[in-house]
Amino acid sequence: MRFQRWYPAYVLTVIALSNAFNFLDRQILAILLEPIRADLGASDTALGFLSGPAFALFYALAGIPIARWIDRGSRRTIMAAGIALWSVMTAACGMARTLGQLAVARTLVGVGEATQTPAAHSLISDYFAPRHRATALAFNSVGANGGLLVGLALGGWIADAYGWRLAFVTVGLPGLLVALLVRLTVREPLRGGTDELPAAPAASGEPEESFAAVARMLWRLRTYRHAALGASLQALFGYTLISWAPAFMARVHGWSPGEIGLPLGLVLGLGGATGSVLGGTLSDRLGARDPRWYAWLPAITAVSMLPFALLFLHWPGAGGMLWYLPAVILGNFYPAPSYALAQNLVPPRMRGTSSAVMLLAITVIGLGIGPQLVGVLNDALAPRLGELAIRHSLTLVALVNLWAAGHFLLASRTARQELAARARIARGD
Repeated sequence: MRFQRWYPAYVLTVIALSNAFNFLDRQILAILLEPIRADLGASDTALGFLSGPAFALFYALAGIPIARWIDRGSRRTIMAAGIALWSVMTAACGMARTLGQLAVARTLVGVGEATQTPAAHSLISDYFAPRHRATALAFNSVGANGGLLVGLALGGWIADAYGWRLAFVTVGLPGLLVALLVRLTVREPLRGGTDELPAAPAASGEPEESFAAVARMLWRLRTYRHAALGASLQALFGYTLISWAPAFMARVHGWSPGEIGLPLGLVLGLGGATGSVLGGTLSDRLGARDPRWYAWLPAITAVSMLPFALLFLHWPGAGGMLWYLPAVILGNFYPAPSYALAQNLVPPRMRGTSSAVMLLAITVIGLGIGPQLVGVLNDALAPRLGELAIRHSLTLVALVNLWAAGHFLLASRTARQELAARARIARGD
């Protein structure tokens, strides 16, 4: 991607770094589930709760008021405060002595992390024009993949060598430095400046639209509605597999956290980064010809990743990890075009809320339901299937990708008309 100035590229890099710590602190729990189960005597239902609802419900509930704050306040300050909160609470997870204490710390991690995506997407949209927006959002997603790689590899190694508690502390506290970097070096851009729109009202003023009015507008946008549902359903399987893949490798193939962390981290980190970049650049390139590609591309990849995911789950040996790589690449195409639609369909002062509402759906459906569902299925199937129950639980959840593809196809039917309508309003036609 070509940037006309160096500073937007710097801001994007800092935001991507914050996203790396976002996902590092969020997903390190996955590599630590088995040691936590052994130490605290947790059931899979309880582990599913820690992986999903304990984080997702508070993440989602905090996300909307925080997004409204972001749409009128200092985005860099709000993001920096959130980074500091989730970093301290990740370290606090390592101090937990009971499942209840661990659940409380995870909920506060979720509250802190609810600041990152809405603030990041709003800032990125004001530093990059619409024709480059999906590509910039994809680069931000690369940070998330880097966080997954480091979290799984480092977390697995520390858990084997020193225990799961130190793993939480080690990955949590460095985020405080990232919080300072965001607050001290990221400047607030003019809202809507890259769209060549009239300047927005002062950030300190009250927003003209209530949340209810914004929500009604988003609901009326069929493209937005179906893109959010498609992204949420694809995230259901993606988050579930990330959360339970280490436990799957441990139970089915007998690997320790240290043995799982590096190869799984490389697959998720490098594969996810590749998919994110390809999803952003291809959707921007194809979308310039026909904006329906912002929905067609994730529909195609939602279906095409499914055979590779099933091969990973049912391959007889640990070599099945190789099949997980193309599944991860294809499974990471959808976020950039989905969030680009969320940004491009609304006026600048609604962008934080637009991202937050889509993130709310992704979090509640994807992260809130998926991991918990597999935990319940594991406990239900275990009396008959033993440790292999996890394989069949994940297989059942994988089929939801077909449902996701259907919503993306429905989004494509109205994408061209609704994006054109937004452009006419922006021009004052």
